[in-house]
Amino acid sequence: MTVLVLMGGMSTEREVSLNTGAAVAEALEAAGHTAPMYDLDPRAGRDVFDLVTSHVLRDADVVFIALHGGEGEDGRIQAVLDLLGIPYTGSGVRASAICMDKAVSKIIFERHGIPTPAWASIEGDSGGPDVAGQAISDIGGLPVVVKPNDQGSTIGISIVQAHEELEAAIRLAERYSRCVILEKYIAGRELSVPIVGDEVFPVVEIKPKQGFYDYERKYTKGMTLYECPARIGDDLSRKIQDDAVKAYEVLGCDGFGRVDVRLDEDDMPYFLEVNTIPGMTETSLVPMAAKARGMTFPELIDRITSLALTTAGVKNQKSGG
Repeated sequence: MTVLVLMGGMSTEREVSLNTGAAVAEALEAAGHTAPMYDLDPRAGRDVFDLVTSHVLRDADVVFIALHGGEGEDGRIQAVLDLLGIPYTGSGVRASAICMDKAVSKIIFERHGIPTPAWASIEGDSGGPDVAGQAISDIGGLPVVVKPNDQGSTIGISIVQAHEELEAAIRLAERYSRCVILEKYIAGRELSVPIVGDEVFPVVEIKPKQGFYDYERKYTKGMTLYECPARIGDDLSRKIQDDAVKAYEVLGCDGFGRVDVRLDEDDMPYFLEVNTIPGMTETSLVPMAAKARGMTFPELIDRITSLALTTAGVKNQKSGG
């Protein structure tokens, strides 16, 4: 089977996407597929129009979307492939757009009774720190997490412990999104739950050696420790997995994804977001969880690719709300 690996792009996560794409292509080749790679880089004349008219897309049986952030993760590429009738990995247009929008995701979580940290959103021209200060009071005070509404890989994120840190955190988040999310910081443990098809994988615990799990600690080998399965007890693990599946389903996700969770000091889980195109690099969480359940990386990538063929045409029939 010919699987086109779509990677790169122009989002802030371009380098991570290139690493994911290269790893995915190697795994596909190891699984017996032909896996040409396509770097969606307008600077090199490879934009969406070039992709649509290229022979590599016409020759592909399925597209493995390895784009992170931007048009690859917000539903735009998925819409193009839907119009062309080409199967692709991961969620459809609606779920991709919803999951990329943290505020909309959290509204849906609340509607379905899925616990998520108290939050508020502010627009770039809505008054800055004064408005943010009132919003922080409304959600229970400091500390808070300040982050862009539609970015991944913890880009533009800050944990604000004192009011004098607030303005700089807002300005940083505004570099990446007009809408800024203020979210009550949940002290405790960082967990993630990968889902592939109808199977929920073992829970991963993330333990940065210093600070919080930001971009540097996420992608620099040795800066973070991981435990998979997480040492949280079987009953709690099953509860978190069950609730993660619910979070994944109410957002209309399909194919595969990763649900990020904070576990507070009383073992209460709070669901943050669903990542519809999680990384597939050396330090990535989905391959780690797959290995814990006895699945090799090529087997994982082959499974995700096969799901793209079996779910083609039904992705966007899911409600997402």
